[in-house]
Amino acid sequence: MDLFSTTSSTSSPVNATSPLAERVRPTKLEDVEGQEHLVGPGGILVEALKVQKIHSFILWGPPGSGKTTIARIVAGKSGYTFVPFSAVLSGIKEVKEVMSQAEKNRRYTGQRTVVFVDEIHRFNKAQQDAFLPFVERGDIILIGATTENPSFEIIGALLSRLRVYVLNPLRFEDQVKVLKRALEADRELSSKGISISDDVLEYLCSRVPGDARSALNLLETTSALVKSGQTIGRNLIDQASQRVALLYDKVGEEHYNVISALHKSMRNGDPDASLYWLGRMLESGEDPLYIARRMIRFASEDVGNADPQALILAVAARDAVHFLGLPEGKLALAELAAYLALAPKSNAVYLAYGRVENDLRAGHVYPVPLAIRNAPTKLMKNLGFGKDYEYAHDAQGKTTAMECLPQELIGRRYYEPSDCGCEKELGKRKKTFEEIRRSLKEGHSKVKE
Repeated sequence: MDLFSTTSSTSSPVNATSPLAERVRPTKLEDVEGQEHLVGPGGILVEALKVQKIHSFILWGPPGSGKTTIARIVAGKSGYTFVPFSAVLSGIKEVKEVMSQAEKNRRYTGQRTVVFVDEIHRFNKAQQDAFLPFVERGDIILIGATTENPSFEIIGALLSRLRVYVLNPLRFEDQVKVLKRALEADRELSSKGISISDDVLEYLCSRVPGDARSALNLLETTSALVKSGQTIGRNLIDQASQRVALLYDKVGEEHYNVISALHKSMRNGDPDASLYWLGRMLESGEDPLYIARRMIRFASEDVGNADPQALILAVAARDAVHFLGLPEGKLALAELAAYLALAPKSNAVYLAYGRVENDLRAGHVYPVPLAIRNAPTKLMKNLGFGKDYEYAHDAQGKTTAMECLPQELIGRRYYEPSDCGCEKELGKRKKTFEEIRRSLKEGHSKVKE
């Protein structure tokens, strides 16, 4: 019964001209590598299939981790009608047609429909909304696959009705198993009698870390460069791959993961990790000025007055990158990353400004004390502007008893210097000024008495 002939399919019939990754795609969960928590013995999807209790879920993981493969196997083993979608190719019209057919199918035959949506994050809000009532009623079992964080890309109402399963990037040993199986199972490869050692297979995987599909594509490309019976070596893999493929998306989840890793590595005083994450971004094509902006923020937020030179160097590094461009500008950022990681840290100014913001949001907005108002006109002087102003330069300790905060906030402390780096000295100065002002105020009080 072909109820869904108008829908878009995520795959075409597999034949000798199909990509290697499609030709050797596993058809059993036990052949899926690297996701034992889901498809290994006792894995949640294995157990669900055993009792035929398939539920709606999303598979979230990096490219080449097995999302589509797992979804197809689970759908195929469920015994339900299977409809694959591509979010790249399908629109709201197709979604509504399939939902209508699925509802009729269940109403008249009792048969449920498994709808698989590859790259579900590409569906807009209206398209995602169209699934809601049918998932709610149980007309369909929705299985989605995405490389993006579902918290940001899937509408809340739909996400609350789905379980989210996280897939891990494949380890090298998992990728090697995938390649070995391909060399044995694929007729095109096995017929050529190609020889490739385990260490070369591992080297191939290092060129496309964590991604089984890319590893298979690279194996297929490399195999096409040799004649039957020949051996594949590292030089040939370098020729076929050109450079290591780094998982990174300048506007996606990995972008935020890596910039967070850089920030937290510098905060933790780890220059090696800081340089690694910096390299991950630069070599993946991230805008160096974006990185520079984040490091300038770090210099003021995390280093602060513990090392005021850090902000100066951060701005200088930004200017150097802007002036030199890439690749020369990489070293300026690397120099800055190492410096910031090893610099003394203080977030005291960051906390102090936060306290000011909190007070202002709470409505603590008061007039400027008359003594420290400017008085450029006679009228303003007559109104008391600038009256009792005390010029600190004329005072012996370079501070006076004059209050500069509004009357309602006298005694409020915003800035509490740390004991790190230069800020330790600033703390001493602050304490000295406070003691001088306290002494002067006490002296004024005695004079009045």
